[in-house]
Amino acid sequence: MARINRTFVLTLLIAASSIFLLFQLFNYRQYSSKHLLKKFLGLVHKFKLPVFLVDTASLNLLSQDAVLYRDSQLKEPHCSFLCTHRDFTTFALLGNLWKYDAALLDAAAERGLELLEIHGKDPRLNSMDDLTAKEIPLHFLFRFNSRLVHVVVLYERSGKYLWHGPLRLKGSTDRTYAPFAKLDFGRHAGAYDRPELILTTLDGLDVRIPKNYTHFLLEHSSSRFLECRCREAKAFYQAYPEDTSTEAMDFRMRAKSLLHLASKVLSVLGVPFWLSSGTCLGWYRQCNIIPYSKDVDLGIWIKDYRHDFTQAFQKDGLPVKHKFGKVEDSLELSFQGNDVKLDIFFFYDEGDVVWNGGTQAKSGRKFKYVFPRFNLCWTELMELKVRVPCETEDYVMANYGPNWNVPVKTWDWKTSPFNVQENGVWPVREWDDVIQVY
Repeated sequence: MARINRTFVLTLLIAASSIFLLFQLFNYRQYSSKHLLKKFLGLVHKFKLPVFLVDTASLNLLSQDAVLYRDSQLKEPHCSFLCTHRDFTTFALLGNLWKYDAALLDAAAERGLELLEIHGKDPRLNSMDDLTAKEIPLHFLFRFNSRLVHVVVLYERSGKYLWHGPLRLKGSTDRTYAPFAKLDFGRHAGAYDRPELILTTLDGLDVRIPKNYTHFLLEHSSSRFLECRCREAKAFYQAYPEDTSTEAMDFRMRAKSLLHLASKVLSVLGVPFWLSSGTCLGWYRQCNIIPYSKDVDLGIWIKDYRHDFTQAFQKDGLPVKHKFGKVEDSLELSFQGNDVKLDIFFFYDEGDVVWNGGTQAKSGRKFKYVFPRFNLCWTELMELKVRVPCETEDYVMANYGPNWNVPVKTWDWKTSPFNVQENGVWPVREWDDVIQVY
């Protein structure tokens, strides 16, 4: 009995010691994290850095009550929001409101912080005329006792949105400096709407956060950004000189105006869209609108269709030109802009592929245009932030074939596309509903 008691007591002591050590380790991690954050926020104050919290783990812990509750009256609040299970905390820096100061490195060292700076080319200065854009700071990584503060720099682009560059390590960079593969930002470039910021107190520290942080988190999940391929576009125009005629320039300006207006209408409706068909081809191939296309093409998932579509466009001065198909099958809408047509193609899921439909008005013949499945990314066209298929080349090649990089000015929508398929004929009794021309 005495031996059993001794074994039980020993087991109990070992368990209690283990729990105590884990508790001490947890407290040390909390202390180390908060100590780093205090040092970092001290730098923020000294250099007047316009930063705000974008850490996805921290923002996911917030509730409206937490945001409104100021815990500064506590002598040493627990680190509940900023000290997560991860070894890093992420902030964003508004690059357009800050001028780079090399003294930041020395000031960080004085506080015992290591600092790694990641630079990359400034795409705002990259164009077909100049492919040698200067480098700008994209990411700062402050380290203290194996803990990290990652600062991603957000720059305003001409489309009035915020952009950050990818985190690309150069050959001499220490790969063990940070858990690069786990960071929230940097795997690819990203684009965001400019958030309204509020000042709050989290864990006893004053920080700015997006007022609508749930929207910011939603944006983050689909923020990937693709740059226009300026180098390839330059090569394209060397082979096929750009049409700079008055007619072509005028069409591009009217197409730009129509694209901006369509984006505004769809944004108010809360409907996501992407560049499709010839408009997508123009962006991918030549970073521009194709002047002989004579229209603007957009894609929308059929699940996002709303019955007030036509009223919303007509309210903004875009009357319906035609409506083909129905919500269940091959829906297509066309609106008349200022001598430029806006075509909206609705896409349907079908197993491993997606498709949009087409209808010939005089015969009722139906067509189907089949694409491989794709995700959506952001890009910029005509000073507007818009979506395109991330797998752009696959999308373009499905529609235009392997010679998509060669201009084709004679195009028959019923036979020219590589992905067109016959899809039957509308019953005559349905023509009044599925073939409406205005």
